[in-house]
Amino acid sequence: MSATLRLRGRLLEPGPQRPLLMGILNLGPDSVADATALRSLRERIERGLQLAREGADIVDVGALSGRTDTEPLPLGEEIALLVPVIAALHEHGILTSVDTWRAQAAEAALEAGAALINDTSGLADERLARLAADSGAGLVLMHTRARPKEERFPAYADVLADVRALLGRLIERACSLGVAREQLLIDPGLDYAKTPEQTIELLRRLGELRALGRPLLLAPSRKYFIGMIAGRAPTARLGGTLAAIEHGLRAGAGLVRVHDVAEAREYLLVREVLAHDSRPRLRGSRDDEGLKWIAPKT
Repeated sequence: MSATLRLRGRLLEPGPQRPLLMGILNLGPDSVADATALRSLRERIERGLQLAREGADIVDVGALSGRTDTEPLPLGEEIALLVPVIAALHEHGILTSVDTWRAQAAEAALEAGAALINDTSGLADERLARLAADSGAGLVLMHTRARPKEERFPAYADVLADVRALLGRLIERACSLGVAREQLLIDPGLDYAKTPEQTIELLRRLGELRALGRPLLLAPSRKYFIGMIAGRAPTARLGGTLAAIEHGLRAGAGLVRVHDVAEAREYLLVREVLAHDSRPRLRGSRDDEGLKWIAPKT
């Protein structure tokens, strides 16, 4: 699936052949899968800059985790964490998104320069769509049947059919509120209000979502379903994440949201070279002995 994506006047063409990378920048204290604690503003900004250097096309900045065993940060604290980081990254010319389901936080982030609202609530607050319409920012529409911070696992008769139907309705609702289709991304909501088995079934049939006609954001990074397949803790799920990325790209995903940006970028570079018959672009230097072997210890 490839379709034009417009983020505050910036046009992108995400697609499975050259997917965009969204790097995860967690600012809150209770991330689901990120053990890195960024305690100062300087550390948070530097981490965002590092993600961009490693190859992130978009840095996704969030302060609220998806954990259902903790309370959300007070709104004022969320905004205080988001705004200075997004503003600093924006000043460096880095494209940022704000990962929030609160309209007030999204509004503050847009004023600081964010170009995309990554809403993980399934448009529970329609003010998010109005903010996107007014600002020209992109908007992620994610499938979920649970409220933010609610643990709920519906008994879907057909999980893919439910995802497709709800995302279709969300697209039409966002457009009715003034959001242009070019501003919209869709996210199937891996692990959100879904058991590991339901997420696996959804991924197996992911290609059916191409019919919705909008770029597909895939967010498998360190997710619980990978842990259940491999029996691995969150920070040890890189291999499983890369496998899920490859499957998602084959199914038509155009953007990938990851913690491990450098590793994902390397994976995509090798994947792209191997997929074409043209002369490969080699970024390494033939004079660099360090690319051949590890120097012997002295």
